[in-house]
Amino acid sequence: MTDLLITNARIVDGTGAPWFAGSVAVDDGKIVAVRRETAPDADGETTIDADGRVLCPGFVDTHSHSDMRLFEEPTLEPKIRQGITTEILGQDGFSMAPMYREGGAAEWSAQLSALAGQVDVNWTWGSVADYLDAVEENGIAPNVALFVGHGTVRFNLLGMSDRDPTDDELAEMRDLVSEALDDGALGLSTGLIYTPCTYADRREVQELAAALEQYGRPFVAHVRSEGRWIWDALDEFIDIGAEESVPLHVSHFKVAGLGQQGKASRATTLIETARDRNVDITVEQYPYAAASTMLSAVLPPWVHADGPEQTLEHLADEGTRERIRRDVEEWRIEGWENIGALTGWDGVVISDVRTDANADLEGKSVATIAEERDTDPVDAVCRVLREEELAVSAVYHMMDEADVREILTYERTCVGTDGLFGGKPHPRVYGSYPRILGQYVREENLLTLGEAVRKMTSLPARAMGLPRKGLVRPGMDADLVVFDPVRVGSEATYENPRRYPNGIDHVLVDGEPVVHDGEVTGATPGRAIRGDE
Repeated sequence: MTDLLITNARIVDGTGAPWFAGSVAVDDGKIVAVRRETAPDADGETTIDADGRVLCPGFVDTHSHSDMRLFEEPTLEPKIRQGITTEILGQDGFSMAPMYREGGAAEWSAQLSALAGQVDVNWTWGSVADYLDAVEENGIAPNVALFVGHGTVRFNLLGMSDRDPTDDELAEMRDLVSEALDDGALGLSTGLIYTPCTYADRREVQELAAALEQYGRPFVAHVRSEGRWIWDALDEFIDIGAEESVPLHVSHFKVAGLGQQGKASRATTLIETARDRNVDITVEQYPYAAASTMLSAVLPPWVHADGPEQTLEHLADEGTRERIRRDVEEWRIEGWENIGALTGWDGVVISDVRTDANADLEGKSVATIAEERDTDPVDAVCRVLREEELAVSAVYHMMDEADVREILTYERTCVGTDGLFGGKPHPRVYGSYPRILGQYVREENLLTLGEAVRKMTSLPARAMGLPRKGLVRPGMDADLVVFDPVRVGSEATYENPRRYPNGIDHVLVDGEPVVHDGEVTGATPGRAIRGDE
């Protein structure tokens, strides 16, 4: 007798192949049998009758920002209700470990408050191994894995300063990356539009990426630009991968801003050309035409160079605000991803603030706030950030739906949420995977069901280096989803984003239900996955 038997299923196995009717047996957290019998002559301590619904591997969220939220909400309900069974943390160069800088945890938390959220956590860890242990001790519903952040490594040695490391400091930074990989990090991430990563020149980035080669683990990047300078940014990243022989993965692949809209095919052709150069490169996408990140990302890089306290002082000074306004409006900094001007202030919408005093700003555009406050948009941004001590996130309507569709159908594209919690978040936090299955598979036939599931399961598992995830096959981890292809879909919208999806009936992590008959069980069977496990 096995622990669990799922019968009468349409099995979509994660390879991209069409479904087949069958059943799956699970024992000790592993898939032990996959049969082409819908009602096999076998017993399980628990039986789930799929009743003709789809059974597929659990979804792998290649871009999560749950790094701190999971301590406060270990079930991560908006994620598991989508069918997400593995979360990849430490994105955009921002991991919560290693952290050895004296007083660094408090400063790093303040710097990332809009990205990681305001979570009351006793920061007890230093190394990546310590952080992963803390996650498991706290309990977690989905599995999690971690990329070590370039920004975190740089912060340990240089703080938020805008300067090049010395040769000795760069060697120490590389040693920190290697230590993190030994401790179980899946690879290295960077976010080259964010401080302090944006202060790094190519030499620094390439030296750290070179540490990955002996491990065979990937380098993940939010490249320096997704808009005005996108082609140079992609060239830089691809060249690093080619020269250092490391796998690459492009975070939230897009063409942003009016100047680049309509050029998705040029971007995907560049990825294919890289693969022709023997660069192992994949990309990821959330299925929406709007981005979401910290509002402070609209500020010029120099504003952040002395840490969050000095940033707040800059924002309080009228003369400094004028310098900020001119940098933004006149595009005075070559190569800087000026995302406020790129998007347009009508398209920058506040999604989360720290205090109740400004809660009425959630859902309003910066243009509207500026008009209500009788000031210009840049000044409005500076004042709101100061009032909220930088803890403001926003949604950026910067893409075209036709480009989103073209990238979604691209063979190398994985799916990730890039979801920020809190306030009035981007709907991708609640709806990314069901949106694809409902809108783009069932309603529009943009993708086959098998191909959509592949993009959510085996492709991201391969790209992230998770050999036991992503397939319905004997010996694989029993991370599984049962959904109704007729009902599955997302009701989360920009106006009402906190809506759970329809049609996701059962979600299992290591063989244990975290969602059963559409309800969260409260179980926390997830674990912290270490590299090479």
